[in-house]
Amino acid sequence: MAQVGNILVTGGAGFIGSHVADYLVGQGNRVTVLDDLSGGNLYNIPKGCDFVQGDIADDQLVRDLFQSRKFDLVYHLAAYAAEGLSHFIRRYNYTNNLVGSVTLLNAAIRQGARRFVFTSSIAVYGAGQVPMTEAMIPCPEDPYGIAKRALELDLQAAADMFGIEYVIFRPHNVYGERQNIGDPYRNVVGIFMNRIMRGEPMPIFGDGSQTRAFSYIGDVAPIIARGGFEPLAKNRIFNVGADEPVAVLDLAHMVAEVMGTKPDIVHLPPRQEVLHAFSDHSAMREVFGTVKNITIREGLQRMAAWARAKGKQSPTPFTDIEIDRKLPESWATLLALGKPR
Repeated sequence: MAQVGNILVTGGAGFIGSHVADYLVGQGNRVTVLDDLSGGNLYNIPKGCDFVQGDIADDQLVRDLFQSRKFDLVYHLAAYAAEGLSHFIRRYNYTNNLVGSVTLLNAAIRQGARRFVFTSSIAVYGAGQVPMTEAMIPCPEDPYGIAKRALELDLQAAADMFGIEYVIFRPHNVYGERQNIGDPYRNVVGIFMNRIMRGEPMPIFGDGSQTRAFSYIGDVAPIIARGGFEPLAKNRIFNVGADEPVAVLDLAHMVAEVMGTKPDIVHLPPRQEVLHAFSDHSAMREVFGTVKNITIREGLQRMAAWARAKGKQSPTPFTDIEIDRKLPESWATLLALGKPR
């Protein structure tokens, strides 16, 4: 990354966003973090960043921020990334993950930002397409994936109409330090580690045969950060993450091992989800070079050390459920426990 820019990172107080901001600051860039702290924390924001608290769907705030700071690059990582839960919070999902995203894109176009780097998701692919390649026709199966795909299409339309460059990354199943382990709906590695520290069994929907390629944050964030500066990445989409899929049941055993305990697993009724999801990363390697990912065991060990130092967290239920029909029983129970009495 030879160039230095004036950069906005949305979601920079969150998990992936804070690591991307960290990398960008380390390369000498001027970085502003915009985050509403709904899922992130102030202590995640790297030193050297200027922090603005606010909602990406707040049109006036976003307008004023772009007018005053004149960003060269936008890294958009702010999202509520709960695929399964998105079926039951459709309005919230589209307001945060689509309307807020378009608000940012409008401001970037008006201000003349050079490039918009967007973290999408392999949720855009849907089921039955493995290994997932960027040439496949997306067919998302949940509102979260639909929102991500909609912005991908809008970025392409904006590039054609206004000339703003875009780079789209589709990361998958990222885990590591700074993940919100108190979130009971997403990030299975964090859920497992937090449950172990709380003396509770690790929950698995179905028999645990579903597979994912769990990707360590230290391997993913630098690639996303480089996306704003790499000429060959212009107007392209890239899968980014680990290559080897792991069954969720096997993951539970590995997490128990690195946490120094025996696996205590409870199987819950299956939920509607893609059974197998992992990606091909040939396009990423073509542009960004070969990345030697650490092993999943080493990544889990690093995260476990961080999680133990952080300590157990109380699960925080999402209380604004919009549709309660077919809500998984474990989530419904958690929601009931989280309501005021």
